[in-house]
Order: sequence, then C-alpha cells, then structure tokens
Amino acid sequence: MAYDETLANRLRELLAGEHGITEKKMFGGLAFLLNGHMTVSASGKGGLLARVDPAQTDAALARPHASLMEMRGRTMDGWIRVAPEGIKTKRQLEPWVKRSLSYVKTLAPK
Repeated sequence: MAYDETLANRLRELLAGEHGITEKKMFGGLAFLLNGHMTVSASGKGGLLARVDPAQTDAALARPHASLMEMRGRTMDGWIRVAPEGIKTKRQLEPWVKRSLSYVKTLAPK
C-alpha cells in the first residue's frame, strides 16, 4: 500500500513554519524529519506514524485509534501508529504533529 498523498500534503501544511524539516521516503511511507530525526510520517500502511516521548507512550496509546507501531513483529515505546479514523480532521491531526515536534525538538541534531 502506498502512503496517502492527501495526508502527506496535510502534514506539509502543518509543518510549513518549522525550520529544519526535510522529507524522506522510509518504512513504505513519507517521513518528515526535523534536524535529521523522524517526527511524523504518512504511513505506507495507512494513517499516521508519530514519534513521541517514550515516557509518554501510555498516554499516547490512551488516545482514540492509537496503537504501538509494529515492525517485523517488534514494537518500541515512543513510536505510535494512528489509524486513518483518528486523523480525519485538522483538529485530530494537529495535536499528534505538535506532540511529536515537541519531543523531537529535545533531541540533539544529527
């Protein structure tokens, strides 16, 4: 499955004012990186992939339509998949982008 181009455009719009954002195809989707660190991605499996503070994983998973990202049968705290139903509107999508940016801004640039 290819990533959702409409979602990618919505992410571009939300990230437009951020300095240091680049795009890179990875994990079958289109990832948006801040200073070399992945922040959010239009997932190739559908929906959004968001990187959040690992200490906030349980809080993120309590949100509707959120689950741990699974890759090759493994999961990692801080990597959250949000189903398409959970990001239909800007009001749903924007908090995920802001939460991800807040965490990734704490990381040293690559």
